[in-house]
Amino acid sequence: MSDIINSDIATLLSDNKKFRISDKQFLITGGAGFLGSWLCDLLIAKNARVYCIDNLSSGRAENIKHLLKNKSFVFKKHDITKNTLNVKPDYIFHLASRPSPDDYLNNAIQTIDVNTEGTRKILELTRKTDAKLLFTSTSEVYGEATVFPTPESYYGNVNPSGPRSCYDESKRLCESLCMAYNRTYGLDLRIVRLFNTYGPRLRGDGNYGRALSRFIWQSINNQRITIWGNGKQTRSFCYITDMINGLMASLLVKRTKGETINLGNPKETRIIDLANMVIKLTDSKSEVKYLPMPDNDPRRRLPKITKARQIIGFTPRVKLNQGLSKTIEWQIDR
Repeated sequence: MSDIINSDIATLLSDNKKFRISDKQFLITGGAGFLGSWLCDLLIAKNARVYCIDNLSSGRAENIKHLLKNKSFVFKKHDITKNTLNVKPDYIFHLASRPSPDDYLNNAIQTIDVNTEGTRKILELTRKTDAKLLFTSTSEVYGEATVFPTPESYYGNVNPSGPRSCYDESKRLCESLCMAYNRTYGLDLRIVRLFNTYGPRLRGDGNYGRALSRFIWQSINNQRITIWGNGKQTRSFCYITDMINGLMASLLVKRTKGETINLGNPKETRIIDLANMVIKLTDSKSEVKYLPMPDNDPRRRLPKITKARQIIGFTPRVKLNQGLSKTIEWQIDR
């Protein structure tokens, strides 16, 4: 692994000392992806046992290849919409999904299937094994929000037949499935709604790139930075170590059972300002190119994280310029 990732894992180990999970079995779906691979690294470093599954449709084998020789780590290439898994975990991080807009717009039916059928199978596994489950939902369930900062109590303003509905509506159904299993079978589960996360291993290539990672990719190659719309739309960017701390606490703190919690950075950033920051930090010659705004692309994203602060003590610490510098350095090293 890179020195940057090693340093961040060391920080995460210090942040998560209170969680005693040696020899506990964790199942991570989507474990070769951006968030999943960081969880694999941290859990192995904490002497847990990790069963990682991923069909590698958007995850990368290179994210976890350094773990393959570890006796406490098992990787299985697996499509969670197909066969059931022969594993009895203590804890489950269910992250498998297609979270990049360009990717899920080009794979709409597969996106719906992995979110709905895949989640149903993981819920059945959770019921049969009596595991503790964390389901990763998304800020997309809020659609074009009208309340800011947006609390968990906001029901959403979503176009159910729009092009993005394959992702946001299937995630909304997943939340409904989770709570139906919670109420019917008493499953020990929680839902976290993730806002934009970034850091090393976030893909910037092709259909997998999201705004921040795509900007870095374009700027270090002195390509034009492509912005949808006028760039005045906002997002709230959370660095990977802050998000991993939030995910760990959300699963392992007992008070989260049955809760739905926003995880993200409560600081809003305009997309044009983000692009200019990336250009400056990379000393790039890139110019900005504006493209038509896609249908139903939200104009604002700003989470209210009061609930996360109160229940799990979640407070993002890494400032955007610090996280960007690390992410850029990692990308250049690659």
